[in-house]
Amino acid sequence: MKLETLKLQKGDAPFSADPQNSFSLPARFYHDPEIYELERDSIFYRSWWCVGHRSQIATPGQFVTAQIFDQNVFTTRDRSGEYRAFYNVCQHRAHALLAGRGKTKLIVCPYHAWAYDLDGSLKRAPNSENVVEFNACDFSLKPVRVEEYAGFIFVNIDPDAEPLRDQAEDLEAEIRHYCPQLDDLKFAQRDQFNLAANWKVPVDNFLECYHCQVAHKDLVNLMNMDSYWVKTHRIYSTHIADAALSTDNTAYKFKMGEIDFGYAAWYLWPNLTIWVYPGEPNISTLQMIPTGPDRCIEYQDWFTMGGKKTKQLKDAIKYQNETLQPEDISLCESVQQGMKSNGYNQGRLIVDHELSEISEHGVHHFQRLVVDALGAELN
Repeated sequence: MKLETLKLQKGDAPFSADPQNSFSLPARFYHDPEIYELERDSIFYRSWWCVGHRSQIATPGQFVTAQIFDQNVFTTRDRSGEYRAFYNVCQHRAHALLAGRGKTKLIVCPYHAWAYDLDGSLKRAPNSENVVEFNACDFSLKPVRVEEYAGFIFVNIDPDAEPLRDQAEDLEAEIRHYCPQLDDLKFAQRDQFNLAANWKVPVDNFLECYHCQVAHKDLVNLMNMDSYWVKTHRIYSTHIADAALSTDNTAYKFKMGEIDFGYAAWYLWPNLTIWVYPGEPNISTLQMIPTGPDRCIEYQDWFTMGGKKTKQLKDAIKYQNETLQPEDISLCESVQQGMKSNGYNQGRLIVDHELSEISEHGVHHFQRLVVDALGAELN
């Protein structure tokens, strides 16, 4: 059933399939509770959700948990080394089985000690031998789709979902070009940021550099802004810039790495961004976790050679945490407040014919994915 909030309303300008003739999504898409609930069912319960890097689930028994709205899942490797993902709930009385990240030989419920093997099969249920017609095979953990892609682990609670590899096309090849050491990287650090903004606001913000010259003086000093380009694909977009003309920038100091560039990043539907900073081998993910119609959490995970942080990488992380993120969070929280203003509903997306470095076609691409997923009527 389509909600009335998903249809054109009085005062709405058209959201067009043509980015050069389109307005942005109406403001209600950024704070309406009904739309937020529909996003849960139509977007997040049907899309691939990144739970970590292969280095975090490298051996049998290593596990990571993830909360996808009210669905708690965990991912591990079984004794043969195969990835496995399950709903994180005991089949006895529904207690959560695992928390956070770690390693275990057996998955034991902390409530009544039901124990499961790494393949999800029930191995032990205390006193069940005295229960009439108790069959352990009836109580295996419920599986969730899991897939490794570009060194990262993704889960999807939709059993009929199209494989991520088929949807993401050439994304992995692009990432490996700018980070050839991808398979040798290991988890180094997680940073958390709490935003008073709908999850789509920081995604929109990431997808354009129209604001970079105005709001990110150090970022534009890191790269050659005139070379910045954005290309959209089926469920991802590419954001690349050449190195600055001088390495004496104000963001952080670095020596040229194997690939000479100033900035390389990607957006992957629905809520993941992937970054490679210039210099020593590194990659990071920034994931926007919806926690309410007007709030979200961002988790930024960093991966480096052997999980070690050299001075250069510490400086890059410091720049991200103390400069770039505060700048963007301030922008996003102001935008969220403006979305509820009686004086605003939509703005015109600035998409030029050349799809230049300041064009907002990446924002339109994302918002079109939202419209299509929700079945909205906005044209």
